[in-house]
Amino acid sequence: MREGTVAMDADVIVVGAGLAGLVAAHELTSRGRRVALVDQENAANLGGQAFWSFGGLFLVDSPEQRRLGIKDSFDLAWNDWQGSAQFDRVEDEDSWAVRWARAYVEFAAGEKRSWLEGHGITFLPTVGWAERGDLTAHGHGNSVPRFHVAWGTGTGVVEPFVRYARQAARDGLLTFYHRHQVDELVVEEGTARGVRGTVLAEDNSARGVASNRDRVGDFELTARAVVVTTGGIGANHDIVRRYWPERLGTPPTEMVTGVPAHVDGRMLDISEGAGVRLVNRDRMWHYTEGIQNWDPIWPGHGIRILPGPSSMWFDALGRRLPEPCLPGYDTLGTLRHLRTTEDIAEHDHSWFILTQKIIEKEFALSGSEQNPDITAKDRAGFLKERILGKGAPGPVDAFLRKGADFVTAPNLEQLVEKMNGLTDKALLDAADLRRQIEARDLQIANSYSKDAQVQGIRNARRYIGDRLGRVATPHRILDPAAGPPDRRQAAHPDPQDPRRHPDRPRTPALWG
Repeated sequence: MREGTVAMDADVIVVGAGLAGLVAAHELTSRGRRVALVDQENAANLGGQAFWSFGGLFLVDSPEQRRLGIKDSFDLAWNDWQGSAQFDRVEDEDSWAVRWARAYVEFAAGEKRSWLEGHGITFLPTVGWAERGDLTAHGHGNSVPRFHVAWGTGTGVVEPFVRYARQAARDGLLTFYHRHQVDELVVEEGTARGVRGTVLAEDNSARGVASNRDRVGDFELTARAVVVTTGGIGANHDIVRRYWPERLGTPPTEMVTGVPAHVDGRMLDISEGAGVRLVNRDRMWHYTEGIQNWDPIWPGHGIRILPGPSSMWFDALGRRLPEPCLPGYDTLGTLRHLRTTEDIAEHDHSWFILTQKIIEKEFALSGSEQNPDITAKDRAGFLKERILGKGAPGPVDAFLRKGADFVTAPNLEQLVEKMNGLTDKALLDAADLRRQIEARDLQIANSYSKDAQVQGIRNARRYIGDRLGRVATPHRILDPAAGPPDRRQAAHPDPQDPRRHPDRPRTPALWG
């Protein structure tokens, strides 16, 4: 196949119709290029994994930050980024990563916000503080809040680019190839010139639901260039285990899955087989606060708790996790601790212990479907439920009542009994847990403390965004006034409930 002698199906083939693929297609078609957009799922899945996301975007020194009194800068953000990335392969695998990262932080501190606004994407007035860090100035984490949530969540971020793609199709610049699964990149003289693959049987399943892989034919497309934007590996646990890094210990026996089944990573091996160089496959990101979705959409559907800083976190044997393994601080550091500490590595769970006051103020759930007020851009509803409302937000309350990973009780001893009921054998001692919680509670009497977590809570509440809508007033975990009302004490699932699975990697939320 040669340019100028063989008619091509498009100027560029984009493999993957997630957010990255849609943005790439828009950049190309807006410049008059013809695009073939190829994806193994049906039209209902345009936007891919991003559709289901919370829609948090990294911005630096934004108007939202400045209005909230947050002093951010490129220098601070770039220092934070390097501390989190820990580039240690700069002569090889990180050589381009360092350059990309710096360019991205410059973009986030410059034109990114105006570029997004140009596509109709706007933000909540509050700014979240994700990954608060490892408690060092030079290490992992965000020194200041930078998590800008889009009105519409991930659904709203995806929407304009879906609209552009459909308009480009009407204009004859883009052709959708839904249910086309790429099996091979066609490379000539070192240049990708096309794709070959399998036409899959029609499947009208709803967005996110696992679809069939029944073959009904073959296809081949040619172009001047091929762009692969097929996402990650989160739903393919075999690949996760294959590249699980030694530094994170052993992978859990079982995992919940935060992404639909089509996030299968298959194009990575296909690309590598065609001569593409893949780098840093061991640098993966997993959340330790995953819980089973009581109302799943895809197989093994898990939801991540987005915690504030006040819950106490214990390992499977009932020992409080050491700093910086605090809720919302250092995800990978916590995962490393849980998977490399010898006497707990065999257990796939840990525990949050918290109060009614904490869950009402601090618990959020990741995902567009778990945040219907923001997804619907319902500003009045957001203010009513998140800022002025009493009680846990509706989706959180539903997990509290129906989730297999939540238990409640009126006192610590009964709580521990129920916690032990979720594992094959009793691993927790109520007296030992009480001793640790009481020691922490003694630190609440003053506005200063030697406890790193209590220091972090008070530091967070100096930020008005956290004080108003994200971080509970410091209080004793064992204060009876902070515990659950009687109506919640039936939230513990029946031990015979089929959702119960003691080996699930989970961080159940509980309070006494």
